Amino acid sequence: MNILRFANNMQPIQRVAIVGAGNMGSGIAQKSAQEEFDVQMVDREQQWVDRGQGIIKDFLSEAVERRIFNQSQVDEITSRITGVIGVENTAENTDLVIEAVFEDFDVKTAVFKTLDEACGDHTILASNTSSLSVNELAKATGRPDKFVGLHFFYHPAKNRLVEVIPAKTTSQDTIDRVVQYCKMLGKVVIVCGDRPGFVVNRFFVPWLNEACLLEQEGVANAAQIDAIAGKAFRIGLGPFGLMNLTGPPIALHSTDYLAEQLAVPRYDGATNLRELVGANNMWEISEATDYSEEQYQLVSRRLFGVVFGVAAQIVDEGVCSMEDVDRGAKVGLRWAKGPFEMMNKIGVQQSHEMAVDYQKLCLDDAGNSTWQVSEFFAKQASSNAPWDFSYVDTSITDGVATITINRPEAMNALNETVIKQLGQAVNAVNANTAVHTMVLDGAGKAFVAGADVKFFVDKIRSNSIGDIVEFTSNGHEVLNAIENSNKTTVALTTGLALGGGLELALCCDYRIGTRRTQFRFPETSIGIYPGLGGSQRPARISGIPLARWAVLGGNFMNSQIAYDIGLLTHLVDLSEVDGAVTQCSTSGKPADKYPGKPRNDASPVVKFASDFYSDNNLSVLLSGGCPAGYDVAEKTISRQLKNLKYTAPIALSMASELIDITSNTTLSEGLDSELSKLTDIFSTRDALEGLSALIEGRRPTYNNN
Repeated sequence: MNILRFANNMQPIQRVAIVGAGNMGSGIAQKSAQEEFDVQMVDREQQWVDRGQGIIKDFLSEAVERRIFNQSQVDEITSRITGVIGVENTAENTDLVIEAVFEDFDVKTAVFKTLDEACGDHTILASNTSSLSVNELAKATGRPDKFVGLHFFYHPAKNRLVEVIPAKTTSQDTIDRVVQYCKMLGKVVIVCGDRPGFVVNRFFVPWLNEACLLEQEGVANAAQIDAIAGKAFRIGLGPFGLMNLTGPPIALHSTDYLAEQLAVPRYDGATNLRELVGANNMWEISEATDYSEEQYQLVSRRLFGVVFGVAAQIVDEGVCSMEDVDRGAKVGLRWAKGPFEMMNKIGVQQSHEMAVDYQKLCLDDAGNSTWQVSEFFAKQASSNAPWDFSYVDTSITDGVATITINRPEAMNALNETVIKQLGQAVNAVNANTAVHTMVLDGAGKAFVAGADVKFFVDKIRSNSIGDIVEFTSNGHEVLNAIENSNKTTVALTTGLALGGGLELALCCDYRIGTRRTQFRFPETSIGIYPGLGGSQRPARISGIPLARWAVLGGNFMNSQIAYDIGLLTHLVDLSEVDGAVTQCSTSGKPADKYPGKPRNDASPVVKFASDFYSDNNLSVLLSGGCPAGYDVAEKTISRQLKNLKYTAPIALSMASELIDITSNTTLSEGLDSELSKLTDIFSTRDALEGLSALIEGRRPTYNNN
């Protein structure tokens, strides 16, 4: 999960204080407590702290009703939150304080003045702001090197996006620690420059205001505009529905702020929006959503034009990368595609024309444009080429190359582009004589959460199974390049690694995990078998019975189980990850990468799996029965039988056969056999059923064909 390097004398953030117990502050406190941070929820009076705790209690009660948490988990979460009355009483030993009070510069700076006196020298101060200048706020504190802006998106316990905005004075140490904290919350993090609106609001707020202007001009009514926006941007809720949800005053305040800060009169709140807020009303959205083709073209082109133009401005100004702009749209706003992805689909030239048309609307009284399409955008349009995205980053420090799969909005899922770019990165590192260690990492909370399932479904339905075979074969080439590398290879599996992600990790010499590590092979339950070495490497690492338990049974593995089995080679605290990488690098290539037996024979899971998934029991298990001598009513036994019951029989049988051949084949021969059966498994109806059911969120029904 993109573990940032910590100096030996520095611990990661653990003690967090949230100042402001309103909806946003209580949400940040709740999410922090859920992820096992020690939390203080601070406000001026007991009634406000009580209100914040009540908000959290109600939210978690709903989560229990929806079976997201059980009551024991809720009790643990709330036990980590301590109410504090008065900012001056924030604990001195707090690692990070996040101010989440009213969006007013003077109010915020008064809070920071008090925190400067109350907190220790090591404490980092952060402001949760959606608009105020982080550089100016940093100047108002007594520790400008330990100050950073944060922009959590509502609801912070649900929305996965957070923008991290360093001030010019913010130290790299502060940035690293705060980014790591955000990632431990499971957030997708965008580190961006301090410009008005930062990233998402910079294009989203003008999009809302342009919708208001379209309604004001009579181009279409609110319902029609929402419907057109829904189709054009593939979103469930259009601009007027969104404003009603978050409150029109927020939209007006945000767009007026951008108009002032960026000197773009076009962003001034539309008259109809201003009148609506003045009357304390909401938008009236009728059920009359039908629109003409002419209306669709007018509305969609205007909305596309402002979004595309602003997105290009953001990148041109160096606020963040185009990948992060798209990430913000998809994660923070839940758009199906980001602005740059949409431009590629529509065509960059046509998209540029829409932005130029929008620019013509931004003229002052003298006929001068107050909003410009960037040269960066114009150059790309003139090249007649699509935007080229990068999802794999490489950094090299002191002979250690860290290759990071940077696609957190999709849990770093492997697709054709990622596999291609990963292969290029691995080959470049292998060819670099100055590098002695290759570290594989994943941005966000996951290492890699498998392969892109929709790709498989689309190819099966289009009768293009050969493309699946080619994709998987290319994946094998990449994993083989890691397997056979003369570098010491390390996987930072410090988060979630599923299916193809776990297979990627297992080709490395070492796999480092923390208490948040989770492994699983889900393939047999979705109609296929693990095809990137998952039928071969687990057995060669841990032995055949443990591989059956993991692959056939599809059992979840926490960090301790994964370590006992041997799939993790190192299990450390977060603060010890850097030391573990150094240890692996110093040790070099392992003498016995594939011992063929678990690490800890005394582990209850190892004992059970070795017995239950033995050769003697296998035929009965594959036929859906319970081997003699086991109590079906016993919880551990019933869970295994249930797991096996919900697998696809053909996939289960193929996976079992492939695991068994590890006893008499080389790894290379076994991988060839795994590849040779791909056409057979993906040609089954059960494969299409299992993969489709996963996408559709339902339980598959297998017919063994």
